[in-house]
Amino acid sequence: MNQLIVIAIGGAFGAVMRFLVSTGLYQWLGRDFPYGTLLVNVIGSFLIGLLSETLILQRVTIALDYRSAILVGFIGAFTTFSTFSLETFYLLEQNQIGKAGLNVVVSVSSCLAAVWFGLLCGRGLFWYSNGILNLPNSVIPYGMMFINIIGAVLIGIIVALLLQKITLPIEQRATLLVLIIGAYLTLSGLYLILFLIEHGFSFDTQTHFMLGLFVANSGLCCGTMALGLWLGKQI
Repeated sequence: MNQLIVIAIGGAFGAVMRFLVSTGLYQWLGRDFPYGTLLVNVIGSFLIGLLSETLILQRVTIALDYRSAILVGFIGAFTTFSTFSLETFYLLEQNQIGKAGLNVVVSVSSCLAAVWFGLLCGRGLFWYSNGILNLPNSVIPYGMMFINIIGAVLIGIIVALLLQKITLPIEQRATLLVLIIGAYLTLSGLYLILFLIEHGFSFDTQTHFMLGLFVANSGLCCGTMALGLWLGKQI
């Protein structure tokens, strides 16, 4: 039952993010082509390739529900094959054969390329020592920290685009930004702590080290997310 709950929570976040990204892109580029569906499917394909390599390769069994929330819940709800099929069918009904064919070719090829690139990035990050830097009295899971940084940049870019393209009251925009950043920092730092616990570190005796790693991860993610926000505003 716990796994079903976390998948439902991840799915809720994924569905909301898909709606915001798709709506923002359609308001920006128009609806003459299914840009929104294409973008969420490409981003989701890249993320599932990247995160599958990260979350499964590390095999942090204590975080099985955590993996399910991300891979099944969030990414499953963020991407949408059914909407892609429906939009392609609508294009065919409107006798826009060229756009329908382009949508199929671009969607399938770009999503496959995004999965491949995500897997390649994940494997590259864990090529040396399985993504772990061994120190005298501790370890630094640098592979997962790099994954967190990549995710922070992507989130920053997406949020910046959303805030520019979707008309929302200023208080709702601030709330959305704080919730997204807070949730990402919490979940990304939590997974690092779960990784250390899985590898024999005691939270009771090494609290300062774990909290220090959590703070360091949060600082890096905040910095790169700010970079992503800046890049998003330049697009």
